[in-house]
Amino acid sequence: MADYVDVNGVSMWYDDRGEGDFVVLLHGGLTDSRDFSGNLDALSGRFRLLLPERRGHGRTADVPGPITIEVMAQDIVAFLDKIVAAPVRLVGYSAGAAVALRVAVSRPDLVDRLVLVSGGFHPDGMILRPTADDQPPAPLVAAYAEVSPDGADHFPVVLAKIAHAAAEEPGMAPADLRAVTCPALVMTADDDIVTLEHTLELYRALPNAELAVVPRTSHLLLHEKPELCTRLVTDFLSSEPAATWMPVSRAGSHTAFGPFSHEQGNLPPDLAKPARRALVAAGFTHLGQLTLVSEADLGRLHGMGPKAMDQLRRALTANGLSFAEER
Repeated sequence: MADYVDVNGVSMWYDDRGEGDFVVLLHGGLTDSRDFSGNLDALSGRFRLLLPERRGHGRTADVPGPITIEVMAQDIVAFLDKIVAAPVRLVGYSAGAAVALRVAVSRPDLVDRLVLVSGGFHPDGMILRPTADDQPPAPLVAAYAEVSPDGADHFPVVLAKIAHAAAEEPGMAPADLRAVTCPALVMTADDDIVTLEHTLELYRALPNAELAVVPRTSHLLLHEKPELCTRLVTDFLSSEPAATWMPVSRAGSHTAFGPFSHEQGNLPPDLAKPARRALVAAGFTHLGQLTLVSEADLGRLHGMGPKAMDQLRRALTANGLSFAEER
């Protein structure tokens, strides 16, 4: 069901589909919520989707003033406060990813999980940026004219505003991203308009992030490999992170339970040294982490004998826990 809501003096159009926990999809620049047609709109089968269209985009009219990432982020904050008033799963694509990231930095209380698709945190990471002198692709202008209340003749005005923002608006520093407290998925194409180096910097700067590089795709990866992209996003939004068998950067910590050091762990004190070493090397230092792995998978670790497995099984039961079910 589509509707309008007033946010910061903008009559913002949004669509509302499905049932369940809220997922908010933020489209790219100079486009609209149709970015998600045939790909992430499938999330409406598991979640309640909100698809707002930002000022000067889609069915939302332009208003006097700039169209910057910061201004649009403030609009989305107001939208979330008014429509949801609770933490959401926030997904942004392209410019929408930059907006989503700015929202998560400024209002981490509003974001439960964050997905950033083909976006960055600083203009220096962009290979291509819009300019007012560009001749926009005819399909882009036609799509704008099809739904915009301002009409096709207003497209150059919106383009000029966005081009000015792309040239003049400062980005964020990696240190700013430490304010993002929720789990995040950073997704990019292997041939995107954001450099892979910048994407890696984004991934490493976020405190609790996962990374997906979709092979043989471009900035239009959601349309080029819709099933793969949708599956990656759905898995991230709907399941708890699984422990890896040989963690390096994640060793000694797990996103579902926060940081644990060897000293903080609560593994059985009489656990044999080979089993303890195997668990710690794999990033398991706390019983709660073992609920994310099946008994069979844990048993494959070198050093995990029948006695150690029985000790762990009894310790889990004593704490009202159990291994994950077999997949």
